[in-house]
Amino acid sequence: MSAPETTETRCVITVNGKAVEFTSSPHTNALDFLRGTGLIASKEGCAEGECGACSILVARPDGEEGSRWTALNACLLPAAALDGQEVVTAEGLGGEADLHPVQEAMASAGGSQCGYCTPGFVCSMAAEYYRPERGEDQPHEDGHQCGPNGFDLHSLSGNLCRCTGYRPIKDAAYSLGSPTQLDELAERREHPAPAPAATDLHRADTPDGKLGRYRRPASLQQALEILAEEPEAQLLAGGTDWGVEVNIKGARARNLIAIDRLEELRQISFTDDYATLGAACTLSELERQLAGRIPLLGQLFPQFASRLIRNGATIGGNLGTGSPIGDTPPALLALEAELVLSSLEGERVVPLRDYFTGYRQTVRKLGELISAVRIPLPLAPLTSFQKIAKRRFDDISSVAIGYAVQVEDGIITRASIGLGGVAATPLRASATEATLVGKAWTLETIRAAASVMAAEGTPMDDHRASARYRSAMLGSSLERFFAMHLKEAR
Repeated sequence: MSAPETTETRCVITVNGKAVEFTSSPHTNALDFLRGTGLIASKEGCAEGECGACSILVARPDGEEGSRWTALNACLLPAAALDGQEVVTAEGLGGEADLHPVQEAMASAGGSQCGYCTPGFVCSMAAEYYRPERGEDQPHEDGHQCGPNGFDLHSLSGNLCRCTGYRPIKDAAYSLGSPTQLDELAERREHPAPAPAATDLHRADTPDGKLGRYRRPASLQQALEILAEEPEAQLLAGGTDWGVEVNIKGARARNLIAIDRLEELRQISFTDDYATLGAACTLSELERQLAGRIPLLGQLFPQFASRLIRNGATIGGNLGTGSPIGDTPPALLALEAELVLSSLEGERVVPLRDYFTGYRQTVRKLGELISAVRIPLPLAPLTSFQKIAKRRFDDISSVAIGYAVQVEDGIITRASIGLGGVAATPLRASATEATLVGKAWTLETIRAAASVMAAEGTPMDDHRASARYRSAMLGSSLERFFAMHLKEAR
């Protein structure tokens, strides 16, 4: 039998200031590509985006005219996604003879021992070092720890160290000053980031000769045309979920369509009736650009995985997976969000509460993609996002609850509660909502509703928590919400 015909295209990635060609498999991640070029500082530790040993810097847009050095997990990112982009690795920050200020701080503070995790820490630390908003004497809010130099320690939350310990790393972070005028990477922020390249990388890279193909369409229209012709294609947004499937489970898709940089899916707008969030906006971008305008999401963002993951994960991608333990659905359900689903036939709007139909199943049809999330305005004044997990940060939730409640003259007039982790799908706590609306805002009302809340969903026993524990957390969370907002609602 003759060998299958191989068709190749190429990508060109700027790595540490030099153009490097990439012609390998569309399934090759950025980490393997970089290490294959001899840049071996970045390591594979977990292959799931939880350890940060693979962290690299990528120039991403920051406004119309600027760019921002963004730390990403190279192990989750397809190398083809970097076509036309600028990447800096730990080697590109500085060398033995000319250490970068971050590298020098880590060495001086004793922040490196075995050194396996150090390059990843250095890249994440450099992203925070160059963060334009970093200033002095920032307040300690929402559990965040900021040093006197404005360094947000949670920028390192996705990086793990097993031998040095974190005190000297923290010391290094808090010792950093500001970039000098001669710092080329600091100066680079004043210029636009590279535009997304229209990419089509394909080759016969499997034993049976099936094509593996990665495409980044030039527009939403082109993406929908491809999706209409090939409805079974794998849509790729942030890739933080799909990358795990590729690395750990060996998943391969015959066709990948990258939609994360489509400009039409990256708009944020407000009208009198809606806040509209583009589905391809990353969680970090939303956190930065919303700046607290939607308080419930402001509470969610710091608890969503790590900064490294939030820098890549998109709000549409988190909803698109249909996962029952995603963190955005409970908050968005509480906000009574709607999804805009787009196809060549046009757009349709689906309330999020009707979107999930089963375990990782949704009403999204073949040929459709999530283009935006719409949140009705005005917002309920009393909100809270509660995540119950084994770790406070950077963990998968056992239970997640989003609250949006309105109280007028001591009477609950509106109650929307979103739940995650207690059923095969995210869901609204409808029975609890009905128990609350029209009742007095009192502890007696809350306790009666808490007993109803404890029975919402179909909690199960698994390695994260028992069904009994989940039910107990549901009930107690409502009492906690009441205690948090008791004075506000009077």
